[in-house]
Amino acid sequence: MPAAGNEPLARHALAFVLAGGRGSRLLELTDRRAKPAVYFGGKSRIIDFALSNAVNSGIRRIAIATQYKAHSLIRHLQMGWNFFRPERNESFDILPASQRISEKNWYLGTADAVYQNIDIVEPHNARFIVLLAGDHIYKMDYESMLQQHVEQGADVTIGCLEVPRSEASAFGIIHVDDHDVIQSFLEKPADPPSMPGKPEISLASMGIYVFDSKFLFDELRRDAEDPNSSHDFGKDVIPHIVKHGRAVAHHFSRSCVRSNDDTRSYWRDVGTLDAYWASNIDLTDILPELDLYDRSWPIWTHAEITPPAKFVHDEDGRRGEAVTSLVAGGCIISGAAIRRSLLFTGVRAHSYAQIENAVIMPYAEIGRGTRLKNVIIDRGVQIPEGLVVGEDPGNDAQRFRRTEQGICLINQPMIDRLSA
Repeated sequence: MPAAGNEPLARHALAFVLAGGRGSRLLELTDRRAKPAVYFGGKSRIIDFALSNAVNSGIRRIAIATQYKAHSLIRHLQMGWNFFRPERNESFDILPASQRISEKNWYLGTADAVYQNIDIVEPHNARFIVLLAGDHIYKMDYESMLQQHVEQGADVTIGCLEVPRSEASAFGIIHVDDHDVIQSFLEKPADPPSMPGKPEISLASMGIYVFDSKFLFDELRRDAEDPNSSHDFGKDVIPHIVKHGRAVAHHFSRSCVRSNDDTRSYWRDVGTLDAYWASNIDLTDILPELDLYDRSWPIWTHAEITPPAKFVHDEDGRRGEAVTSLVAGGCIISGAAIRRSLLFTGVRAHSYAQIENAVIMPYAEIGRGTRLKNVIIDRGVQIPEGLVVGEDPGNDAQRFRRTEQGICLINQPMIDRLSA
C-alpha cells in the first residue's frame, strides 16, 4: 500500500547499487574497467540500466559501491549522473572501497560493501533500502516490489525470475510455498528445486533485494561480528533471514517494464563474451525484445556532444551504408558496408571495409579493405588495412580471443602483436 498521503513508496527508498564486480568471464573486455562500466547498446554502460530503473521508479537517493578498476566507472557516473540536487531531497553517493572500517580490508563481500558504508547511508533516513546489482540488463519498476514488501510484511523481498531447471545451477535458487514465502535459499545448487506446479522451472534470485533500512543495518552488524561468515548476501545474510525471519519472493514478471504486448520478461546477464555479443546484436532486430526507443522508460546515460552519423561515397563497391544496424552519433561510414552491427560513438569505417555482426565500441577505426565478421572491437582500437577476421577459425584463434561460438574479441594489444 502507498505511504501516507498516497505518496509512492519509492519516495522513501534509497537504492544501493553493488558495482564492484570484476566480470572476469568477459576476459580482456574488463582488463581496464569493471563489468558495470562495460559499454552496451550503442550509447550506454551496463550500470545505466539499474540506475535508470531506480530513477524511473521514483527513487532519487542512490549510493554506488565500487571496487575493481573503478576509474572509468566513476568518471562515467560523474559525467552522466550528476543531476541530483540535495535541496530536492536527492542524493548520489559514489562509495569506492577505502578501508573505512578496517585498515586491512577492502570490501570482503556484497554484505560488507553495504556494512562499511552504514554511517554514510543511515543519515539519509530512508525507510527502505533497494539493493541492486549493477551488472544486468533489464527494465523494472521497483515501486511494485516495494508495495509487495509492505503488503506481505516481509523482512526481505527478493526479486526472482523463472529459469529452466537445467540452467539453474548458475543462480541462487529460491524454493517458495504457494504464497511466495521463501522456504529455502540455495546458492548455485547442483540439484536445483523446481517451482510449485512447474517441475522443469526453477525460481532464481536476480540479486535484487528490498529491506526495511533498520532491519538491514541490524542484520549487517550481526553478520559483521560472525567470524564464520563470508559477508555475502547470497551466501550468508539471505539464508539467515530465510531461516530466522520472513523472506518473500517477488516475481519479475509483475514489475518488468514492457513497451508492447509481449508477455516475455527481458533480463540478461551479459557476463560472457558470447552473451554480451548476442545481447547487443539482438538490438538490431526489427522488433528487439529490449526496446531502447521507449521514451516512457528511458535509459539515462552520459550523452556525449557529437555531430550526427555521416555516410559518404556512392560508388559500386565503395558505398557508405548500414543495414539492420545501430549507428551512434559521431560515426563516419566512409565507403564501408555495415550489416547487422552496432557501432558506438565516433567509430570510423573506411572505404571498401565489409563489416557484419560486429559490436564496435567508441572511437575505434576500421581500416580500408578490411573484412570483419562476428567480432567485438574494444574502445579506440585501430584495425589495420586489409585485416580479415571471421573467415578462418584457426587463424582467428591464434591472433585474437575467439569463443566457442566463434565470436572474436579484438583489443589494441592484440593488434599491436600482429606487427611485432
